Amino acid sequence: MRTQTHALVAILGPTAVGKSKLGIAVAESLGAEIVSADSRLIYRGMDIGTAKPSQDQLARVPHHLIDVAEPEESWSLATFKRRADESIAEVQGRKRLPLLVGGTGQYATAVLEGWVPPPKAPDDTIRSKFESLAAEHGPSALHARLVKVDPATAREIDPANIRRVTRALEIYELTGIPPSKQRRASPPDYRILRLGLQLPRPELYARIDRRIDQMLERGLVDEVQALLSRGIGLDHPPMSGIGYRQIGEYLLGERSLEEAVAEMRR
Repeated sequence: MRTQTHALVAILGPTAVGKSKLGIAVAESLGAEIVSADSRLIYRGMDIGTAKPSQDQLARVPHHLIDVAEPEESWSLATFKRRADESIAEVQGRKRLPLLVGGTGQYATAVLEGWVPPPKAPDDTIRSKFESLAAEHGPSALHARLVKVDPATAREIDPANIRRVTRALEIYELTGIPPSKQRRASPPDYRILRLGLQLPRPELYARIDRRIDQMLERGLVDEVQALLSRGIGLDHPPMSGIGYRQIGEYLLGERSLEEAVAEMRR
């Protein structure tokens, strides 16, 4: 059993703020190991659009939960939480410091607050029904349905995030219980230090623009084409991220490259 002598440092913040760079610097300084809390870094073959650490960085510092699944696989929050808890325990068992670097806010919060996610597996039939509703009437109609059955969860989710809204409605339909009523917490039995990174908005947006330029220069279009060629459609959860969805729409002839890049910068 772990005790309060064990610790975890969490490095959190928005896209392009510098979480990975700081995480690697801290890990090298303290002999720590990084546990990724990014929902797309888990996938192999998705390197450019996720700004995945380089092979040199991965060699310099031990990383966990990077390149552990194929894009065809669908990881639930419960799967991530279990694997992250296992990785953290392994690192602490070696008397080293784990650094949780995120990433995806919900994934990091699940670990830090000890969520016990609903165990219900995704149901393709129910999911397709809600995805069709969003396609026909727009994301706002889907979100409005969630507001009716679970206003607490609806407040936590961006109406444009169709995947998360769909999952919340799916859980409700499968169980008859709002997700907010199912979420239980079992606080971690170790000390936690949270480091939140911030930048002035103009500087952060400039960094995001530079990152998008670098992704395109490094071959993001080819990376997305390779995923589409494997049969991984835009409805797959890994493809819902910024960059993959827009470039995928361009490659499928749904918009021009200029329009896709402009959408990525918004």
